[in-house]
Amino acid sequence: VQLVESGGGQVQPGGSLRLSCVASGFSFSRYDMQWVRQAPGKGLEWVSRIGRKGTTTYADFVKGRFTISRDNANNTLYLQMNSLKPEDTAAYYCERVVDNERGQGTQVIVSS
Repeated sequence: VQLVESGGGQVQPGGSLRLSCVASGFSFSRYDMQWVRQAPGKGLEWVSRIGRKGTTTYADFVKGRFTISRDNANNTLYLQMNSLKPEDTAAYYCERVVDNERGQGTQVIVSS
């Protein structure tokens, strides 16, 4: 199993970023996937989940701002993040839900 995140960076409050996670080594389309994050000095925090057929759920603190999606043909998970806030600063990880297998993460910094 390999999960490789990308797309992080530094952005001003109110800005947008699109995170990607390319999966390999397993049948991506058969698994529910999710994004989690870890802010400096804090524990892992669940952000959003997408089922095999595309059903989505979100943490309250990202509802209306973030959109999770997947491209099963290209084994890729996405997280579109809009209206970013300083409190969204964290390392973001994609995870396979069944066993919490996750990638190395991509850093998001929201700061003016």
